[in-house]
Amino acid sequence: MALHTDRPRFGTLLTAMVTPFTAAGELDLDAARALARKLVDDGCDGLVVTGTTGETSTLTDEENVAMFKAVVEEVGDRAAVVAGSGTNDTRHSINLSRMAKEAGVDGLLLVTPYYNKPSQAGIQAHFEAIADAVDLPVMLYDIPGRSVKPIETETIVALSKHPNIVALKDAKGDLMETTKVIAQTDLDIYSGEDGLTLPLLAIGAIGLVSVTAHIAAPQYRTMIDAVANGDLATARKAHADIDPLQRAVMSHLQGAVASKTILQRQGVLPTAHVRLPLVEPTDAELAPVLADLAEGGLHL
Repeated sequence: MALHTDRPRFGTLLTAMVTPFTAAGELDLDAARALARKLVDDGCDGLVVTGTTGETSTLTDEENVAMFKAVVEEVGDRAAVVAGSGTNDTRHSINLSRMAKEAGVDGLLLVTPYYNKPSQAGIQAHFEAIADAVDLPVMLYDIPGRSVKPIETETIVALSKHPNIVALKDAKGDLMETTKVIAQTDLDIYSGEDGLTLPLLAIGAIGLVSVTAHIAAPQYRTMIDAVANGDLATARKAHADIDPLQRAVMSHLQGAVASKTILQRQGVLPTAHVRLPLVEPTDAELAPVLADLAEGGLHL
């Protein structure tokens, strides 16, 4: 396992940012800049722009690039900006990744090709083709719950030998397999499952890419720093404090829907608009979210 003595290139606390829209459904770059600034002020040292939570599948390439540029311009001197440029089309992913590099991002988040259900050889070839074509550091994103196909451990180990593939966002939920990855590679491991952040940090992850960090970045910062300093008691307390907030964001609604609704109620975003096929929640759907937030001390 690699020892991470220097600050990781992507940071340790990254929010998977929502993409703000106006009430008419247009991109709201002013709101995006303000949100990016707030998240960094709250303790994030990295941001993922137009990933899954950023509704990338309903954005045009021009909108993706506009988001990359806006966030780089706003906080690029204070935090790493990682572009969610992976799709299930390798050529499209290469083109969008090249545009992301031109926009000034620090790295790429590449999700497992979804829907197509490729073999492990196809998954490996997909990632290697993008990493060959674009000279930026890459964070792989392993999330079988969305992509259907996992990145098997042997494939991750093989991909780790590519000089541009440097990190893994792990949302597989299998600590035994993650332990093998940590033991067999030098990849920087990030929790991609908010509720498993502390266990993953305990076995060697260096941080997380979080949706709940929209509303809990200071608490996550406390947890990450406590683990780094060997203070398990403080990390456990932060884990417990965050739990109801994680449930509010991740258990009842799709993450972008929950995050935008909460951020609007906090006055952080002017609207909670999401693009179809996502829709805003009904009062009944929102009730358990508000209950969990209240349990976590956030009354909206």
